[in-house]
Amino acid sequence: MSEPSEPKEAAAVEPPAELAPASAAEEVGPAGSPIVRHEPTPATAETEAAPLGETDLEMLRRRPSYVFFGGLASISLFADIGSKAWAEVVLSKRTMQDPSITLIKDHLSFTLAYNKGGAWGLLHDASEAVRRPFFLLVSVLAIAFIVSLYSRLAPTQRALKWGLPLVLGGALGNLSDRITRSSVIDFIDYRADWIEKMNTFIARFSKGWAVTDHWPTFNVADIFICIGVALMAVDMVTSRRKPAETPGSNAPPPSAPAQDVPASAPPAAS
Repeated sequence: MSEPSEPKEAAAVEPPAELAPASAAEEVGPAGSPIVRHEPTPATAETEAAPLGETDLEMLRRRPSYVFFGGLASISLFADIGSKAWAEVVLSKRTMQDPSITLIKDHLSFTLAYNKGGAWGLLHDASEAVRRPFFLLVSVLAIAFIVSLYSRLAPTQRALKWGLPLVLGGALGNLSDRITRSSVIDFIDYRADWIEKMNTFIARFSKGWAVTDHWPTFNVADIFICIGVALMAVDMVTSRRKPAETPGSNAPPPSAPAQDVPASAPPAAS
């Protein structure tokens, strides 16, 4: 009889790498499988400074230009200064018997006048110590507001694109007069029946209001200011502002927050 063979020792089997126990830092899911945490990808410099898209470039090209703003304001300013210089030289030579140059009889003429106050003689009788600082401050604030508003214009605000530089040119023209002469040169004299009717209506509610067919004498700067203000009113009525797209708006969206995704279940040991 042969001797019974001794049982062989079972070979040690190493667990596969995927079955290695999870480290203390790892989290374990309810089924005993490790949880893989997907962290958001940190933003790179390319993502933060994404290149401008075609839409962004088109909006930047359509935005109102400061060259246009300064050019139109300069034209308005020089037109006002030139017309005032002409009026002061030519109309100052007229006599008391014939002080005006008539363009349309009983309606439109050129007559030289110096206005120390504002529109409709505002603060005309005030002292120089009050009148001059007041109008200088108002002019400076108006100019600062116009420049600030123009810098925020949307491409669709075409009325303001033309109106603001016209108001700026007129304001600078009258401001230059107040600085150099302490008064504004006016020379356009207009009369009409509708003005008399309007003054008659106002006189019913305001005691002491003068009833006349004569509109207060004005200048070219006042014309530009009135046109600009009218365009601003048009913009307030017709403008439908939409949220402006900011540059880089077509950059990729931010990464999703971290989510806990359970790893696939380990294969069963054979």
